Amino acid sequence: MSRSASIERITNETQIKLQLQVDGEGKADIKTPVPFLNHMLDLWTKHGVFDLTIDASGDVEIDDHHTTEDIGICLGIALKDALGDKKGIKRYGSAFVPMDETLAQVVVDLSNRPHLEFRAELPSEKVGTFDTELVHEFLWKFALEARMNLHVVVHYGTNTHHIIEAIFKALARALDEATTVDPRIKGVPSTKGML
Repeated sequence: MSRSASIERITNETQIKLQLQVDGEGKADIKTPVPFLNHMLDLWTKHGVFDLTIDASGDVEIDDHHTTEDIGICLGIALKDALGDKKGIKRYGSAFVPMDETLAQVVVDLSNRPHLEFRAELPSEKVGTFDTELVHEFLWKFALEARMNLHVVVHYGTNTHHIIEAIFKALARALDEATTVDPRIKGVPSTKGML
């Protein structure tokens, strides 16, 4: 069974077409007007071993906020849709990822209960032209629409680019684990009988 989803979202601020394949090969085709986000989504796809295609435009003449936020929304919806009833998945995933002086940890629970816990200090307000406060915005909208618990803890780090990159790589690896189908699991991994 193919675990995939396609999303199209058109507003007065953004136009987004997104396709996600959970059981992929790490192939990314990311076209957005936010170069730093393209970089993060490219490595997220590679390290999660997903396939992701995004064709997006937005009102970046104002700033990158709406485009970044709406891509987070679309990716969250796509992940939730692709996983369907979640039968057989591991549900939980965690990963530590170092990047030079930085160590990031991400833990997820595909619980149908959205929550973001973001314990990270980003030393710089910008990486290139990208406002680093948008990392929190993206992750919150992604967690909200995917309906998952998402805990991000940066244990230490001084380079803002390294910190954000380690977060996205750890998120990818944690989600790869959580979405893995375990043949030992019958039905959904919950005593409630549903997620």
